[in-house]
Amino acid sequence: MDVLVGGFVEAVRLLLSGDAATWEITGLTLRISLTATLIAALVGVPVGAAVALTSFRGRRVVLAAANTGMGLPPVVVGLFVTVLLWRSGPLGAFGLLYTPTAMIIAQAAIATPIVVALVAAAVQQVDPDFLVQMQGLGATRVRALAALLGEARLPLLAAAMAAFGAVVSEVGAAQMVGGNIAGETRVLTTAAVLATSRGQFSLAIAFGLILLAIAFVVNLVLTLVGQRQSVAVR
Repeated sequence: MDVLVGGFVEAVRLLLSGDAATWEITGLTLRISLTATLIAALVGVPVGAAVALTSFRGRRVVLAAANTGMGLPPVVVGLFVTVLLWRSGPLGAFGLLYTPTAMIIAQAAIATPIVVALVAAAVQQVDPDFLVQMQGLGATRVRALAALLGEARLPLLAAAMAAFGAVVSEVGAAQMVGGNIAGETRVLTTAAVLATSRGQFSLAIAFGLILLAIAFVVNLVLTLVGQRQSVAVR
């Protein structure tokens, strides 16, 4: 109990004292996780909608792959990304390994299947005649699709929250492709692991509490946006 209290006190002290290292780690965590979530949304939403709305050979295989990807161990993703970005790998010439960019790539790879699977499930729940009705009213296919996604906005926000939650709390891939380098690739999860390995439990708990606070604030903002839009439509 004393360790938990000490961790809470340490978290407050680090933030209120303006500890440069803590704010740098927190800022990098947000930048990497939000960027990865945005990439996953930009890729996953259209792919998920296309899979849900079109019929093609192998459609069920794609859905099964996306659903499987939701449970894909991050360390496996980290391994594949490391192999791709290794100096002798296909993308080794770009020198991306052990950089924030590599961490974004890994986290986007983790989050994209989540978005695809949840978006496909959400779109499939919308009335299948909705697109036909919208086009019958004179809407172009693009506007009809936008309206359909608007009907599924709450599940889409839930997909974004699930993707962000998966990447912001991820540690295996982040450590493998980022290297946990101080001042460059150290994020809250890897910093907590390092502090724990050193026996600095109060510091590790402090990083964990800051991480929880970030996740709560981001999800609260998305929830408020979704509820406000829902009320406005009604």
